Amino acid sequence: MLSEHQTPRLLAEPLSGVPEVISTPAAFQEMCLRFSQASGSLAADAERASGFRYGHEDWLVQFKREESGIALVDPIALGDSGISWQAFNDAVGQATWIIHDALQDLPGFSDLGMQPKALFDTELAARMLGLHHFGLAAVTEHYLGLVLAKEHSAADWSYRPLPRDWRNYAALDVELLIDLERRMRADLKAQGKDSWAEEEFTWLLDRGTAARPPRLEPWLRVSHISDLHRDRRGLAVVKELWTLRDALAREHDIAPSLLLSDSAIIEAAKVKPRNLKAFRSIRSLNQRVRVRTGGEQDKMFERYAPIQRQVKATVWKDAIQLALDLTEDELPVMPARKGGAAHGDENNAPRSMRLWQQRHPERFERLGNVRRVVNIISQDTRTPADVIIKPQYLRNLCWLDDVEGLDVAEFLHEQGARNWQIELLAESVSRAIM
Repeated sequence: MLSEHQTPRLLAEPLSGVPEVISTPAAFQEMCLRFSQASGSLAADAERASGFRYGHEDWLVQFKREESGIALVDPIALGDSGISWQAFNDAVGQATWIIHDALQDLPGFSDLGMQPKALFDTELAARMLGLHHFGLAAVTEHYLGLVLAKEHSAADWSYRPLPRDWRNYAALDVELLIDLERRMRADLKAQGKDSWAEEEFTWLLDRGTAARPPRLEPWLRVSHISDLHRDRRGLAVVKELWTLRDALAREHDIAPSLLLSDSAIIEAAKVKPRNLKAFRSIRSLNQRVRVRTGGEQDKMFERYAPIQRQVKATVWKDAIQLALDLTEDELPVMPARKGGAAHGDENNAPRSMRLWQQRHPERFERLGNVRRVVNIISQDTRTPADVIIKPQYLRNLCWLDDVEGLDVAEFLHEQGARNWQIELLAESVSRAIM
């Protein structure tokens, strides 16, 4: 572990060098054989092309296992060749997968057909251990005294062939995970949190590999749409523009934001241009989306300029007109905010502390008592309060009308709390709410 007087060293590339990308069935089978002959945990990571391409699929996956080295794999090319990941699942068997911030990568792994049997999440472990910074670079510096060469986090990973420095970046993401797992497991055990962590890892693995339900009304996720919550005509404009943008982005395999920004959609919804002059006054609807980062990313975005030019501004004008022509009965309505009514929703208590304090002072006092108890336990165990329990669970508990005789342990279990959290909190919280 790095002392306060030591300067971290830069790790410019993996000790074994920068591997080539595996993209053929033969190379994939060789990799599976190599990993089947290795032992111990499996370091894993993935890179996507979010912000460039339409989907969120993995364009590169990285693995490392002791005695087998690092493998960089092109899952798209292998998928086009008809490769099944079952051979890889069989090769690594019951090995623990080490992933940093697993919920980012597990869904993509699952979509490809990978089946991790056990998990160690270095990001969650860092939080449970009370580290103030828990990004991979910070954790690596803290435990190993090494700083990783990180320069391509927002690259367009669908680009082929991948440049050497990109491959180097990707390989470094898994280079040190095995060493981190060893040291973090030792610290978790020393702090008496190893069983807590195992329960959390199991929960994360189940959550990350579970089937994802479709999002209802996804157009409602446009940034700042709440500005229009009482403007039904404006909401109709948002819905039409979002729906068209999504269809075009899917057709051309380009990120929706590169066709039309959320801010442009909201501006159009507020202005509601009813003629050509008004439409042309909204510059963001009439100009190609340009991203300026001042670096090599600019060149990546420019690769999508030909697609952007294919989508003419008139398509946005026609979509807006469709929304403006709807009858009152056809206009959409912003869903009621969960827990936002005067009486609230017991399953989704409001987040606004002003509402609690002004309209429900008894509940607000109850919540304050519970938070104080949790903060004491947090300090005693050197574990962040939001790791000990999800704050929404506490709000839901304290929002109940009647807590007399309530089985707090059962309530927390129904909310989704894990056993270690319930055992740690239930008795103290029960006293605090009475």
